[in-house]
Parts: sequence; C-alpha cells; structure tokens
Amino acid sequence: MEINFSKYNDGLVPTIIQDDITRNVLMLGFSNQESIDRTVETGRVTFFSRSKDKLWTKGEESGNFLNLVDMKVDCDHDSLLISVNPEGPACHKGTDTCWGDKNHSSFGFLSELEAVIERRKNNKDMEDSYTASLFRKGINKISQKVGEEAVEVVIESKDDNDLAFLNESADLLFHFMILLQAKGFHLRDVEKTLRSRHKKDVSK
Repeated sequence: MEINFSKYNDGLVPTIIQDDITRNVLMLGFSNQESIDRTVETGRVTFFSRSKDKLWTKGEESGNFLNLVDMKVDCDHDSLLISVNPEGPACHKGTDTCWGDKNHSSFGFLSELEAVIERRKNNKDMEDSYTASLFRKGINKISQKVGEEAVEVVIESKDDNDLAFLNESADLLFHFMILLQAKGFHLRDVEKTLRSRHKKDVSK
C-alpha cells in the first residue's frame, strides 16, 4: 500500500478499526510503517502509541487482541481502515467500542422495528397496539399467526402479483420477529446460527 506518512507532523496516520462481521467502528489508533509491518507479520493489530512513544499491540496486556482480516488505505493515502475479528472489548474501559456502544449486528430498519417490538413486549397493556395484543394472547397465538402468514407467502409465490408477494413476505417477517422475541431471541441470534453453519460448510 502507498501511504502518505508525511501528511502529519508526527509521521503517523489515523487508523480506524472496524469489526469485520458487525461493521461497527471499534476504536481509533495511529500507525507508522513499522506498526503496519508488525500487524501484517503477526496477524494482530499493532499501533504506534503516542503516550508510550513505542509500538503497542492491542491486547498485549489485556488479552483483547484485534485479529487482522483486511487493511485498506483511503483515497488520499493518509488514513487506514483495518477490519478485525476482536477478542473481547476494544476499549481499555471495558466497553465493546471506544464510544460505549454495544458491538451488535445492525440490520438497518429491521433493527429499529425490532426495538419497537421489544417495547411492545414490555408494555403488553397498550390496548391500541396490535403487537402488544399478540404478546398478551401468548405464544400459541403468535405461532399460529406465523403459520398463517407463511401459507399466504406460499400462495402468493405461485402467482404473478409481485406486490402481493412482497406484502405477504413483510407480514411473515414481522410476525416471525414477534415470535423470536416471544421466545427470548433476536435477529442476531439467527444470524449467529447461520454464520456457524456457513463456517461448517466452508470447512468441509
């Protein structure tokens, strides 16, 4: 990689650390050529510590290593993006990220919808909420709705009405997300299961 270390007075380039799976930004460090070479050589992210004035491998004291997956330089060649598989929290204060956020997978609008469903689950007495009413009726009713919506998806898949198929698919996904939470799970738990299966398939 061509990196412009002369862009900054200290000869260091900002280095953004991103979880390779969740795509969340974990922390920011600084690198020089020596730290980059060490990172590539060991497979564990090494920075140049400005406070210690020396190379510093993240996790050398805590055990919370950042295992290298990929490294990219930006369009101006003056900053790095490193994708990692973290071992434990990235922040020295014990949080997943240096911004205090949980390092969970985010599914865009589906994550927002999941949060709404969870609020309805925790407030079952909301009489004007369809979702809350399903939680009040219990797991059998929720499971029944998932089954009904799945049948509707199958029926619409045999026709040529794409809008109807997508609407029924949305209904199925919505009710499945309710069922997940009724069972105490989230989308990230399904993702974790799928990833474990993918790893097994790849290793065969």
